[in-house]
Amino acid sequence: MIHRIPMGWPVVLLAGLFLLGCSEESQRSEFDADEIVSYSRSYRIKALDPALSGDVSSSKAISRIYEGLVEYDYLARPYKVVPLLTESMPEVSADGLVYTFKIRKGIHFHDDSCFSGGTGRELVAEDFIYSFKRIADVKNISSGFWIFDGRVLGINAFHEASKSTEPTDYGMEIEGLKALDRHTLQIRLTEPYPQLLNVLTMHYAFAVAHEAVEHYGPHFVSNPVGTGPYELVHWRRNSRIEFVRSPKWAETGRSETYPSNGTPEQIEAGLLKDAGEQIPFVDRVVQFVVDDGSTAWMMFLSGQFSFSEISPDNWDAVMTVDEGLNEGLEKRGISIVSAPTLELRYIGFNWEDAVLGTSTDPEVDRRHRKLRQALSCAYNFDQMNQFMNGRLYPANGPVPEPLGGSLKERAPYRFDLEKAMRLLAEAGYPEGIDPKTGRRLKLTMEVGGADPTTRQMMELLTAMFDRINVVLNVQYNTSPAFHEKLNRKRAQMFYLGWVADYPDAENFFQLFYSKNVTPGPNHANYRNTEIDRIYEQIQTMLDSPERTALYEKMAHIVVEDAPWIFCYQSQSFALKHSWIKNYTYHAFPYGMEKYQRANIDERTQWFKTHKDKKLSMSGEE
Repeated sequence: MIHRIPMGWPVVLLAGLFLLGCSEESQRSEFDADEIVSYSRSYRIKALDPALSGDVSSSKAISRIYEGLVEYDYLARPYKVVPLLTESMPEVSADGLVYTFKIRKGIHFHDDSCFSGGTGRELVAEDFIYSFKRIADVKNISSGFWIFDGRVLGINAFHEASKSTEPTDYGMEIEGLKALDRHTLQIRLTEPYPQLLNVLTMHYAFAVAHEAVEHYGPHFVSNPVGTGPYELVHWRRNSRIEFVRSPKWAETGRSETYPSNGTPEQIEAGLLKDAGEQIPFVDRVVQFVVDDGSTAWMMFLSGQFSFSEISPDNWDAVMTVDEGLNEGLEKRGISIVSAPTLELRYIGFNWEDAVLGTSTDPEVDRRHRKLRQALSCAYNFDQMNQFMNGRLYPANGPVPEPLGGSLKERAPYRFDLEKAMRLLAEAGYPEGIDPKTGRRLKLTMEVGGADPTTRQMMELLTAMFDRINVVLNVQYNTSPAFHEKLNRKRAQMFYLGWVADYPDAENFFQLFYSKNVTPGPNHANYRNTEIDRIYEQIQTMLDSPERTALYEKMAHIVVEDAPWIFCYQSQSFALKHSWIKNYTYHAFPYGMEKYQRANIDERTQWFKTHKDKKLSMSGEE
């Protein structure tokens, strides 16, 4: 799944968003003091159907309502998959082809009119088979079929059969999906698939009740019925969505608890004070969509939002020179939580472009590679990092740290103007002059969005290329127009980001696999037979030093071919109010809000102290 980050916010990723607590009605302030609202600018929820969502915002909302077989541990680093709706981790056959899951008994879907008598029934193994068929059903146009495509025995036959104009036959058996009994699910694979458990944490693999899909039909996207800790109670599209703790959890005795193990740093930060306590800790979750950044910022300062991102324009007003918070924010009990993310930003070169792409002529291919390398050497990370207030990590290759396969040594094509000019000459453009025109080489880069921050970034990039006498023509597009150009291979260069779907370098190397060219995730349309060979080899390998060595070999090949300019690895910065407890950055935050706590007494006191005070944009009273 591609998680594309809005251009204007290239390094701000907030996890654990949209948290609210509850209190007695008498404690409510003029701002509804029981609401502790977080905010994610410009993200809007499109659908609450696990099979259809392909964006971060919708996926986070879905993960409050629905659940899967497994999930990521909230505190474990490196990230670790643990049981969720299963009694334990699956039994795996010696050849790695058969996974057997024992589903927990007594798990029930939320009460809903779709069920007989309105009472949610018990979750069974067949619910997962039905749900997996839904993402394989062509008629659903699911963006999630890739997690099982060619992996599960017989699922592609079902996928092909669903292309018929007749209604899809959900009674059709799939050899690789069997309910051995009411609570035992078996998945049989075509070949070893080391990432299976990782992809089963994703919303695509969440359990859906067939009764709800059949009852609501096309309106199922707005009427979710899951087994999760929260239920949808109100949704005003593009404005407000509200969830409440599911009474079914209490009725059925769900016994999920807060993690009991953590690092010394997590213990020191107070992240294990609730170890072993029953979750979820809050009763109500509300998300608002506020398009105006200044309005959202003031709502955070006034206590209406529990979290806030920091825009580049606000950075100097919020942070001190040593990257601490200004005194005004600290006095209001606001703190900052930062961590590196598993997101890379890059400038891609279209491998099919006549100037920048590959060629069957070895000499032409060599010159084009030199040109891409020269442009990489013109990119000044330090200057971009300064523009982004020092919030970036350099990217030395196609895999972010700390994943296996990330390169620790300085990339050979990092900023070096002298080297860039030499490579330009070797590419056939001495001093940046195009011999065909006798003028400066002109290149075009496509971007999605045209907000002020995006334009400033593009102006900075234009100036970088100007230093090697190359003219960069930036084309600003709406998001649909941008992706249309990518899908039609009409972008000579483009600016894009990739956020990991799971914590493994394989998820990044799929962006360089030739079978994934546009409209797949390989938008550079990069092709290298050695990369293809190794990628197909590592796809069936379990984690090992041998696999990590292959990852590093692939990374070196990609760096040398330069299908991308590796711009930076993003860093998460979240501002939060003091009444939010148990918050830590998580690269895969889906369903993690159930571990967070809101101290209502502390928040109520905060309102009494601050509610009548006027604020500046920097938080000064």
